Amino acid sequence: MSPGSKGQADFGRIMTLLAAEVAKVLRGKNKPTFTPHVDTGDHVIVVNAEKIRVTGKKLEQKEYFRHSGYPGGSRFTKLSMMLEKQPERVVEMAVRGMLPKNKLGAQQYRKLNVYAGPEHPHAAQKPEVLEISVR
Repeated sequence: MSPGSKGQADFGRIMTLLAAEVAKVLRGKNKPTFTPHVDTGDHVIVVNAEKIRVTGKKLEQKEYFRHSGYPGGSRFTKLSMMLEKQPERVVEMAVRGMLPKNKLGAQQYRKLNVYAGPEHPHAAQKPEVLEISVR
């Protein structure tokens, strides 16, 4: 991680608002040197992913889709089940959907680290807490 790494500690943040702010930092849109075709973003560590909130009826209605590649291999998973089993994956998928769909977006996505609890192994990089002004 670079010295400009940003840390993130969120308690009960709304998932989509958090993902939008994290995507901005990953892209570097919060810097005056932002250039759309250059990766100028920082590394981001999101902790406490298990404590995110969603609005409306998303817990019961939102479904994640994946396919095994075989005929009839469609698999649907509800958001409530994903939050129980893999809360990190929910945040990762939300942020990934807000990044560019090209090689640059893949490069920026690799700078994202999400952890379910408050512990992370990146203390040696001295991450700074990033205050996000969302509800």
